[in-house]
Amino acid sequence: MSVMNSECFVIMPFSKSSEEHTEEYWTQHFEKLLKPIIEELGVKTYRVEVFREDILKKIIQSLVTSYIVVADLTDHNPNVFWELGVRQSFKHNTITIAEEGTKLPFDVSSKATIFYNLSNEEKLAQFKKNLKEAIKDCIANPKKSDSHVLESISGRGSFYDLIRLDDAKRRIESLIIETQNNIRNYNISKNMVAELKDISQIPFELRTVMWRTRCLEFLFVNRYLDEDDRFYKTTEQILRVMENMCLVTPMLNSFNEVDTNEALNLYRGRFGRAVTKGLNVWLDTLEKVYENITKRLQTMISETRLKSLSELRSSAFDADYGSFF
Repeated sequence: MSVMNSECFVIMPFSKSSEEHTEEYWTQHFEKLLKPIIEELGVKTYRVEVFREDILKKIIQSLVTSYIVVADLTDHNPNVFWELGVRQSFKHNTITIAEEGTKLPFDVSSKATIFYNLSNEEKLAQFKKNLKEAIKDCIANPKKSDSHVLESISGRGSFYDLIRLDDAKRRIESLIIETQNNIRNYNISKNMVAELKDISQIPFELRTVMWRTRCLEFLFVNRYLDEDDRFYKTTEQILRVMENMCLVTPMLNSFNEVDTNEALNLYRGRFGRAVTKGLNVWLDTLEKVYENITKRLQTMISETRLKSLSELRSSAFDADYGSFF
């Protein structure tokens, strides 16, 4: 996202939060300090105004959709902490600030917070510089993680990541089996056409080749593997080849001697060689991806001491349910 299209939502108290920090103080704090600093970078900056509309709904929408959020934790305002929790459950790109001397609770103390001192010109200038740098970093590195909530739920090494990888592993297992079956069916058909003179000798159940593409289609549509565009372009090419095979593959149950030569050209000609090579290269690619996923799962389980899903399932099924029967 460009700077011109960026928006910054500021969460802070609306009303008096201490003897020093009145409603007027917070309004001036936003209008005279925070907003000018951020908008100097070309980033639209706003906070929710109290209108007749549902203010809570508006706050939640802003927390979820705003590109950047700045949260002022001064005075430990409950609303600010609640809003920060909502934001960090959905997105990164969140900056926390506080007045110098604010003691941060344990839950947010590990997050880098920018402190300000309004009575010290030198420290105030440093705060402005630090806040601008943080805003620039959000724009330049939007995928940088700054939410412990999202890291725990969906980050690399989390239990969610373990489940996601295990699902991908099982899906690619099915995809490998599907590809192996297609290669096997293709080779059986090719050999039959090449070796048999009397097509009637072919068992009836093998006369019609069934090409399987459901797993391949699912991969292409859902893109559940963390692979680059080149991989998915190859996926599309293989899918198109398989769709073409469904259209042009000879129906062995309706063969005659004239059809044999056409079938030989299909299986042994340029198209046939391309299909044979393409399917085997695709199978090799899938096996390498599968190997990488397996290694990553094993490493993650080892480093985080998480149990594999098979172990978790075994533990669940080993439980004593005798008292229920």
